Amino acid sequence: MTPVGPGRLRVTGAGDGAVEIVEYTDPACPWAWGSEPAFRRLRTLTAGRVRWRRVFGILFDEDDDPPPDPAAETAWYSRYVADIARHTRAPYAHRLRWVAATSRPASLAAKAAERQGATAAERVLRRLRETTFVLGTPADTAERVLSALAGLDGVDVGRLGAEMAEPVVAAAVRRDHAEARAPVPEARAFHGPGPHGTGVKETHDGVRYALPTLVFSGPGGRVAAPGWRSMAEYTAALRTVAPGHRWEAPLTGAGEALAEHRSLTGPDLSLLTGGAAPPPWAVRVETAGGPLWLHPDEAATHPALTAPELKTPRS
Repeated sequence: MTPVGPGRLRVTGAGDGAVEIVEYTDPACPWAWGSEPAFRRLRTLTAGRVRWRRVFGILFDEDDDPPPDPAAETAWYSRYVADIARHTRAPYAHRLRWVAATSRPASLAAKAAERQGATAAERVLRRLRETTFVLGTPADTAERVLSALAGLDGVDVGRLGAEMAEPVVAAAVRRDHAEARAPVPEARAFHGPGPHGTGVKETHDGVRYALPTLVFSGPGGRVAAPGWRSMAEYTAALRTVAPGHRWEAPLTGAGEALAEHRSLTGPDLSLLTGGAAPPPWAVRVETAGGPLWLHPDEAATHPALTAPELKTPRS
């Protein structure tokens, strides 16, 4: 067992020599939303040298029992998200209007978007996360998903809507669901300080990965990094599984970062650019947890700016 950062990230035997990162996540997970800045930076560090695969764990499923008091559940979950955001510094909505009934439609859309390439996949997942954590209106039906994605630059939303309903996409999401409930031993053995002290969560039918979790594998072995972790822990995991490699990349300018990602939070700016100032032409959206900065092309179709009933108040 090899210690990496404050958590004990267990390492086991080497694979085939390739370096891979598997990301276990969910569009509705607040910890995954707060982890996006680190994941974006990690993708920059590993671009072209690592296989990155995303697995959707389905945090809220269609067969979950409905809450006896939806208003009380929404109020409780809103406080829960705010508490997490204070830890991760991620934006959160001024008002959460409901708790997602299921994250399966958003996961189907995100999985279907992968067929249109990496850029489309990133933009779709980001917009779907923002329905919950910026707008407070989770995209938990196919209709809400497609409405949130309408006009999204670089994405054929009509094609995506058709492919969401294809059996092959549904089967891929079912495989993701099953894989997320078969954690590797390194995740089961993880123990570290809170808020993610363990690498797995109990479910009604067993256990699943704590979301998010990154599983690194390479010639040096395998490392599980569950929950919200620091960049230092992620780069230490990389050095463990791929000894001898240099994992460095220059910071980018704020304009370049926003042109690439289309949507930036304060933590995004800090990790990607080393600063806090967005480009002067960025479009600002206020949230209860600080601003979200949009590229003008993103702002042109973003529900926060195009749907009057969803506009957030200015501070």
